Amino acid sequence: MSLQRIVRVSLEHPTSAVCVAGVETVIDIYGSVPEGTEMFEVYGTPGVDVYICPSFERSRERADTRRWHFDEGLEIVVVMNSPSNDLNDSHVQIAYHSSQESLPLAYAVLYLTCVDIALDCDLNREGGQDGNFVDKRQWVWGPEGHGAILLVNCDRDDLSSDVQDNYDQHVGCLQDLEDMSLMVLRTQGPAALFEDHRLILHTSSSDARRARVFHVCGPEDSCGAYRCVLGQDKVSYEVPRLHGDEERFFVEGLSFPDAGFPGLLSFHVTLLDDSNEDFSEAPIFTDTVVFRVAPWIMTPSTLPPLEVYVCRVRNNTGFVEAVAELARKAGCQLTVCPQTENRNDRWIQDEMELGYVQAPHKTFPVVFDSPRNGELQEFPYKRILGQDFGYVTREPRDRSVSGLDSFGNLEVSPPVVANGKEYPLGRILIGGNLPGSRGRRVTQVVRDFLHAQRVQPPVELFVDWLAVGHVDEFLSFVPAPDGKGFRMLLASPGACFRLFQEKKKRGHGRALLFEGVIGNGRVRTISINQVLSNENLISFNKFVQSCIDWNREVLKRELGLADRDIIDIPQLFKSERRKATAFFPDLVNMLVLGQHLGIPKPFGPLINGRCCLEEQVRALLEPLGLHCTFIDDFTPYHMLHGEVHCGTNVRRQPFSFKWWHMVP
Repeated sequence: MSLQRIVRVSLEHPTSAVCVAGVETVIDIYGSVPEGTEMFEVYGTPGVDVYICPSFERSRERADTRRWHFDEGLEIVVVMNSPSNDLNDSHVQIAYHSSQESLPLAYAVLYLTCVDIALDCDLNREGGQDGNFVDKRQWVWGPEGHGAILLVNCDRDDLSSDVQDNYDQHVGCLQDLEDMSLMVLRTQGPAALFEDHRLILHTSSSDARRARVFHVCGPEDSCGAYRCVLGQDKVSYEVPRLHGDEERFFVEGLSFPDAGFPGLLSFHVTLLDDSNEDFSEAPIFTDTVVFRVAPWIMTPSTLPPLEVYVCRVRNNTGFVEAVAELARKAGCQLTVCPQTENRNDRWIQDEMELGYVQAPHKTFPVVFDSPRNGELQEFPYKRILGQDFGYVTREPRDRSVSGLDSFGNLEVSPPVVANGKEYPLGRILIGGNLPGSRGRRVTQVVRDFLHAQRVQPPVELFVDWLAVGHVDEFLSFVPAPDGKGFRMLLASPGACFRLFQEKKKRGHGRALLFEGVIGNGRVRTISINQVLSNENLISFNKFVQSCIDWNREVLKRELGLADRDIIDIPQLFKSERRKATAFFPDLVNMLVLGQHLGIPKPFGPLINGRCCLEEQVRALLEPLGLHCTFIDDFTPYHMLHGEVHCGTNVRRQPFSFKWWHMVP
């Protein structure tokens, strides 16, 4: 970036100037002109390209082709492409002519010293530094785009530290550098020039609050060599030339994109001329690079699982054993949060959401800690935050949260195309109220954070009809070998009533729900006939079906789905204080581990010794190559208004698609 460098020449004595390789310098010849001048000639020494350019046009012509009529509309433009070896080792000579004289009226000489200054980073997103990129001031999305990427350094690589890496101003261990982006300042030119010229690395005060820069000031294998030079209250730094032509910097992000911060950060290096004792420093040239802070990205249930989390509490031993067996079949690591740490808070899905951040040089998982702050509130920070595992949270200042702020109410779809727009990383799904109503919504700070990530634009669904109010109570996604590569499962009272009516017609009206529920005397069995004759239950489930149908149409529109992409899973709900809860264990609230599904055991009517609800779910899902395992969660979860998905969490493989290749 040139600062429109204009140099004025003098007839009385030679003038000197500094120019930057590849950057145009304009020579002002109109301030001191011999009387009678009608034409002029311009010549440059080898390596100096001189052009004549009408100031109001973009076209230009080499200056050394002819004499030029003296016209104040002309500009002399000088370009040098190679740095000088010595001070003033090149020059431009201007000869002023009159038609009345055979010899020039006068000469003016401008001595030039060329330096090459470049602030470089991974502009082409290939893990290196591209010093020849054209427009470093722009950050462009898409597969043909350009612009560097910065990770929020929100993990804790130094295990002796009590805080995340982006909360301190030092490099605690060399592994910490892997989470930063390299920025290189390259300078070429005579060393003597920098005796009265300074290089200043700088940024804005707002950007300094969101990123930190370390200068390598010693051996790179020593943590003490990395000096914090920009960040927080440090907005400028005079760069010493410690390593000759190249100075290396490491940049870390401090903040994710959020309300008021679109994620773009700029760093500049400016060459200042301090050679004139009678004037203040003058800027000669500024080079700029722009980084975009990598967004936090959610992973849908259709991505391969890596690690399953579950809490051990006083009455869920069988549940933990079943989840462990399912994880073993799926080839996943299992992490069990002991009761001493969860203090009987079993809702690990509600406490956190596991996603990741990615740059060309590094990818690592990041846990998003919900603002619900139950007894599990310390688990994400104390047990998950660590080496190459980051942490982020958002809490309202007044700490006013509702049940909708638990992360069972935060899901993401698989990749979709909707209304001609591609969403290669899917779309975030959160639950709220109907437009214009005063019901519950996700707290503003969480909504702001999710929208600001941009790569998974959120869709808000209607969940305020549910007592708990989570999207995972009526939908989930499973992988499929055909179509869009997945199916969306929706809870369906209508499908359940149709199933029960079919069983009644076949003479099974007396078959009982809830037979075999162990250790819970509060549960009474109920027959198919009793369900189908319960007008209150039927009426309430018609209301529930209307709410789900409203969401169905939103999901079809916003995710580009057709009815063939949706599977209706039989499910009934009951009314508690005019809100809905699952009548029997909620079948869509499942744990998806690749082809292995951990589904709440519904304890449906037994027909010929088999649960007809389980048989129906198998018939719907097993043709997709899925394996259904029904897990008894009745007493430890269902009776507390939760199910298998609510009581588990999964870290998954990141998308193979790179987020910077999309166009939001």
